[in-house]
Amino acid sequence: MAEDYPRTLLELEKRFSDEAACRTYLFGLRWPHGFTCPHCQGQKAWPMTNARWLCAGCRRQVSVTAGTAFQDTKLPLTLWFRAMWQLTAQKNGVSAIGLQRVLGLGSYKTAWTVLHKLRRAMVRPGRDRLHGLVEVDEAYWGGEEDNVRGRETYAKALIAIATEADGAGIGRIRLRHIPNATKATLHSFIADSIAPGSTVQTDGLNAYQGLAGYIHDRRVQRHQPPDAPHLLPRAHRVISLLKRWLLGTHQGAVAADYLQDYLDEFTFRFNRRTSAYRGKLFYRLAEQAAQVAPTTYDALGNHNP
Repeated sequence: MAEDYPRTLLELEKRFSDEAACRTYLFGLRWPHGFTCPHCQGQKAWPMTNARWLCAGCRRQVSVTAGTAFQDTKLPLTLWFRAMWQLTAQKNGVSAIGLQRVLGLGSYKTAWTVLHKLRRAMVRPGRDRLHGLVEVDEAYWGGEEDNVRGRETYAKALIAIATEADGAGIGRIRLRHIPNATKATLHSFIADSIAPGSTVQTDGLNAYQGLAGYIHDRRVQRHQPPDAPHLLPRAHRVISLLKRWLLGTHQGAVAADYLQDYLDEFTFRFNRRTSAYRGKLFYRLAEQAAQVAPTTYDALGNHNP
């Protein structure tokens, strides 16, 4: 399916004015090469009057939203499409209270749930790992703490950052909320985020030592002159932008339980920052939402947004 998306809010409103139009669009995103039954993999089906498809092979009724981020939703798809537009069309995104106001939702909890389900869809299944020269670092998110040293923390959240080099600039990034800065945790993050054979630049933290399958460029601060630039400039830049975004769009009100969802949103935005049209981000989010497994409200966590 060719990339097909609205360029403006007015175009979105005209094109997706009813449920049928939204379902047709999702059908093309979920089955770009034609219907495929999720139960028997059959490729022939007939449309039914209840907005489902009857598989010719196993005779099961299949909804275009079943097995997607929209499964079992009680909200109309027209509202979901407008929520996706609000989330992607604005440069810095939208908060739950902002979404509640602009869409006229009945409760903050509904807006919060919609946003977190969409954030879960921002991680594309099977996405490629970073490659080439990649800087890896860690950063803390949270308030000031007393009586702690080095990488110790009582309440702050720890974030691992991988930043791909693109010449002198920054390419793609990966972010992960990690429980600690141990060797096992950091090596696992690198293995999941970076293709083997790449050059991994880190600081002098001992936990990075013994990194197998990569060219390890370990940079130790004490070997640098006092006026030297930051050892990992790309990672440092991403960390600064991330913290500014969390403090700006969300006023810093990001609980550790849901931090990964916000990191995924930031990564989605950052890696598509050069898109000429905001509508293309809408398209990518809708495409991924049609492919990812559903997330129930209970699976979102402790429900104290």
